[in-house]
Amino acid sequence: MSPLPGISLLTSPAWKDYELLDSGDGQKLERFGEYIFVRPEVQALWRKSLPAARWEAAHAFFQPTGEESGGHWVFRKKVAEKWEMGYALDLTPGPFAKHPCGAPIRRGGLRFYVMTTPGRHLGVFPEGAAHWDWIGGLIHHRVHREHREDEKNSVNSVVNVLNLFGYTGLATLAAAAAGAKVTHVDASKKAVAWARENAALSGLQEQPIRWLVDDALKFVQREARRGVKYDGILLDPPKFGRGPKGEVWEVYKSLPMLLQACRAVLSDQPLFVIVTVYAVKASAVHLYYALEEMMKGFWGELDCGELVTQEKSGGRLLSQAVYARWEASAPKVYPNNGMQTSVCPALRTKVRVPEVFR
Repeated sequence: MSPLPGISLLTSPAWKDYELLDSGDGQKLERFGEYIFVRPEVQALWRKSLPAARWEAAHAFFQPTGEESGGHWVFRKKVAEKWEMGYALDLTPGPFAKHPCGAPIRRGGLRFYVMTTPGRHLGVFPEGAAHWDWIGGLIHHRVHREHREDEKNSVNSVVNVLNLFGYTGLATLAAAAAGAKVTHVDASKKAVAWARENAALSGLQEQPIRWLVDDALKFVQREARRGVKYDGILLDPPKFGRGPKGEVWEVYKSLPMLLQACRAVLSDQPLFVIVTVYAVKASAVHLYYALEEMMKGFWGELDCGELVTQEKSGGRLLSQAVYARWEASAPKVYPNNGMQTSVCPALRTKVRVPEVFR
């Protein structure tokens, strides 16, 4: 029997422009840049730590209705139509200053626009920064390692990344800043336009990024027929949604089909796969097993858990999403009674090592 998967809690402590100031009584108090907002948070089952005056001093609060994600903003103070925020990526400096495809790499971090939207969101999910740093580090390491290995042969090392349900593009920009060639797909024309604005604001508009308004499943199926392969795939699907031509997305029915389709576009040496899901009853363990099934046959390590933010007031952790992610790893060989064996983390089973690994 395979060992039980562990549950990780991922925080993003490097934020300067975002803070979870307090939470409780079904709400959360947050700072986005210079503005403070109150938004609904049904998982905040405890009492608020800060006095009522601090909450009442917020620039705006979201008033929900009976519909899921329905409601409207109530403004107490003036808020700009849109404003800038930034995040400093955790990337180790590399040995060269140009993207493997030839475009210059901008060091520093991400810059992006934020605004209030009808669906209570503001264009950034701050907890996702834990994934941005993670993929940035993996891509940066592989690109620069392979660049050094291929330098004598003048061969460019490119990591191809596919970002499905890419929204306003921050994971896309993190991958591009680290040196990847990225395909960004979202069903919303407005979200893709917003993502392109963020790329320009971050100085990444010259990076090799393909911006596509498309249905995620149909796009991946077409890529498979074309023989296109990706080294990294990010999936951040909604609970429910519609494609640009009215295609229906229901996460419990659609995600298994999409994972199967994504398997067909993985390269022979994939680097990572991430699945993140919000606002569902599924456990991270369910995503873990779904991703384990998808990655059978590849050497790698699986991790699952929750993306959380930590209060400034009381230090409590607020769970925002569940995730599972796979990372490539070399086969590990151990002696076992004179016979060489290896543990394949993706399968969590002990297997005989083929001659090629000896």
